[in-house]
Amino acid sequence: MLQFQPPGFGQQVIPTSLGVMVYYTPIVDSWPIGPATQTLPPLVFLHSLGGGSSAYEWSKVYPAFAAHYRIIAPDLIGWGQSTHPVREYRVEDYLRILTELLQWIGEPATIVASSLTAGLVIRLAIQRPEFFKRLFLVAPAGYADFGADYGQNLAARIAGLPLIDRLIYQVGAANELAVRNFMERFLFADRSRITAEMIAAYLASAQQMNAEYAALASLKGDLCFDLSLYMPQLQVPTDLVWGERSRFSNASVGKRLASLNPKWVRLREPIPEAGVLAHLECPALVINQLWQTLDQLEEIFSTKGYISTS
Repeated sequence: MLQFQPPGFGQQVIPTSLGVMVYYTPIVDSWPIGPATQTLPPLVFLHSLGGGSSAYEWSKVYPAFAAHYRIIAPDLIGWGQSTHPVREYRVEDYLRILTELLQWIGEPATIVASSLTAGLVIRLAIQRPEFFKRLFLVAPAGYADFGADYGQNLAARIAGLPLIDRLIYQVGAANELAVRNFMERFLFADRSRITAEMIAAYLASAQQMNAEYAALASLKGDLCFDLSLYMPQLQVPTDLVWGERSRFSNASVGKRLASLNPKWVRLREPIPEAGVLAHLECPALVINQLWQTLDQLEEIFSTKGYISTS
């Protein structure tokens, strides 16, 4: 997956209890590297949990911040080029992995995350707020939000059938036609923005040995939870943003989630004409919103609370 990273970024590894986790970070002289990097505030980019996902998802965004932040963009365990344990993945697995990642970083970090991973980050931020400085979350979801449980629908139940699940993965995720179709139908608002590189990166991740285990856990609904039950407990400054034409979890759900915790959560303006992967489809617009968020960090932390202006 290194071949799909931006120029000037290389691959490093972190040991975890579930295997080796690969992450991407600046490595060349054009960036502040070596000891100087450790003095920069950490900015962590976490990808979603769907067939073919990897750190590539954020690769059009994080180079914009590399001169000012210590960039850490991992392939989570089970995805990309990280270890792919043969196991039935559960929410607790990802909470453990994220905990170990943040312990390794060693100081409160700003976390940028999307989709189901963003929902998991909210849960961990409630449990361990000392790990977090701020959250910037794109279309966060638990996929059972407000009682609408994806895991109970027919597609999830079929995907849970032994043997059938592997066939579904091979036909529906691990080939070029399936990747393109999924991007066009569900991830992007404008199919003309899908590039050959994007398809190749997702396909390379989906075809890693044992990649189906993590992907099927998501497809079967094994990782679903009701995010609305957790939102009121969050006490970390958080910005939420959605693509205007996002499927699965949309901006109307975002308004409901943000309204559950107006002190700590702010809903930003939707990214126009973007789908669920707004950061891959319209990276410049997401970069702009993230810079605004980071620029406001000192002002926010100088107050006793985070009051929504939405």
